[in-house]
Amino acid sequence: MFIQNYDPLGNIWLSATLAFLPILCFLLCLLVFKLKGYQAGFLTLVLASVVAFFGYEMPFSLIGASFIQGFTQGMWPIAWIIIAAIFLYKLSVKSGSFEVIKQSVMGITPDHRIQVILIGFCFGSFLEGAIGFGGPVAITAALLVGLGLKPLYAAGLCLIANTAPVAFGAVGIPIIAMTNLVGVEQHAVSAMVGRMLVPLSLTIPFFIVFLMDGFKGVKETFPAILVAALSFTGTQFLSSNYLGAELPDILSAVVSIACTTIFLKFWSVKNVFRLDDEKDFSNKANLSLSVIFKAWLPFILLILCIILWTQDWFKALFAKGGILDYTVVSITASNLASSITDPNGNAIGLSQTISFIGLQAGSAILLAAFLSIWFLKIKASDASECFWDTLKEMAIPCLTIGLVVAFAFVSKNSGMSATLGLAFAQTGDAFSFFSPIIGWLGVFITGSDTSSNLLFGPLQQVTARELGIGEALFLAANSVGGVVGKMISPQSIAIACAAVGLVGRESELFRFTIKYSIAFIVIIAVWTFVIATYLNYIIPDIVLLAK
Repeated sequence: MFIQNYDPLGNIWLSATLAFLPILCFLLCLLVFKLKGYQAGFLTLVLASVVAFFGYEMPFSLIGASFIQGFTQGMWPIAWIIIAAIFLYKLSVKSGSFEVIKQSVMGITPDHRIQVILIGFCFGSFLEGAIGFGGPVAITAALLVGLGLKPLYAAGLCLIANTAPVAFGAVGIPIIAMTNLVGVEQHAVSAMVGRMLVPLSLTIPFFIVFLMDGFKGVKETFPAILVAALSFTGTQFLSSNYLGAELPDILSAVVSIACTTIFLKFWSVKNVFRLDDEKDFSNKANLSLSVIFKAWLPFILLILCIILWTQDWFKALFAKGGILDYTVVSITASNLASSITDPNGNAIGLSQTISFIGLQAGSAILLAAFLSIWFLKIKASDASECFWDTLKEMAIPCLTIGLVVAFAFVSKNSGMSATLGLAFAQTGDAFSFFSPIIGWLGVFITGSDTSSNLLFGPLQQVTARELGIGEALFLAANSVGGVVGKMISPQSIAIACAAVGLVGRESELFRFTIKYSIAFIVIIAVWTFVIATYLNYIIPDIVLLAK
């Protein structure tokens, strides 16, 4: 039995410095030495293993088991989702549907600034709410490249656009998983997240346009962007406060797309902004609804399959005793589930449950791809070519993702991640400023808002109780801080680069997003401090789960 020691050096700040070394290694590899993503991931994993073995006295067998557990999760479900998403996109291109999609979007507006909001922000939010795990960035970045944006730019903008919906991603799993862990009802935390996200969700669309075309761009597109931002933020706020954590992303996306598209039927931007050389938009073909519907069919099928995958009756098919329960395989790496505990005796290393066919979101996307092949009458040879091209292109990115997630598991299972969180918890009343930074750091390390919430949720709850502050605030702050850590997480960077054909150029994308991520987390930290100090009346009361 390995019992984690969160202060191996006898001083929490010295121990935190030791735990920070692998993160520092990763930053240096990308920012200074400009190594490729898989190289940075490998060196970071090696250093994390050394720190875990010598600094935290974690048995080598458990380090190896953590590597297996993490690398497996990197491959399944994360890499599986990305492979399926890119395959679906390639089928759309091969069938010729994507050219029609481009024309249909151009029919709404030829302006690249508004297109990025419609696809990267709105459609990306829908995908985040439905599947999460990097799929939204992969699909929307690929779509924007097809519409004429440069690959690096498209990937960077989609990573930034993906921040607003992350807290409610994958049908609310980040919040639901955390609240179940700490034993409270999810509605108060969902409501608090919705309240904290208002400034961010309102700002992101304008900020994206500002990055693309400065204040001039914001001024020229202001009415349309205001409609998109207000409709999205208003729906996100209302649904998170009155419906819970499951639907805010999906409802916000649908309402925002509908409102913005309708508005653009009556208003158009005067000066069309393009990042390519296309100038003439007067000779665009008039597309019938049936042609547009057929072109969008792969993504309509994607939506329908994902909705199916979220239904309780469908999930029951894969539960124990269900007719498809044979597709669920539980893997326990070296009995990891019972080999690691925290200082209080709580199990840390959980078994890895893998659904090879069933409930993984990648399987829903793959089904949409197969249905697209049938409905669009794509030749078997063309479909096979698309699939093998996807596998070849994704080989290195999948390796990068596996190494990065393996590092996250070594960090979590050894106790390094908890050490960093506890160091911040020593700041006393100033903790309200550092609370979202812990979530930001957690998502940077793990690549997942869900993982960060599971890792630091109990710490946030205990600290809130000690300081006499409503615990819904700090639980929500962990998730809200995490959303802006998503744009710099190595996992997200690798996925975005893979989607737009920039494998090996992860350091460039990281340098593009890190400055904005730091700026946003500072703003969120100040906002959390203001709420805790001056606006604590907006913190909802927590309801404990019945035991």
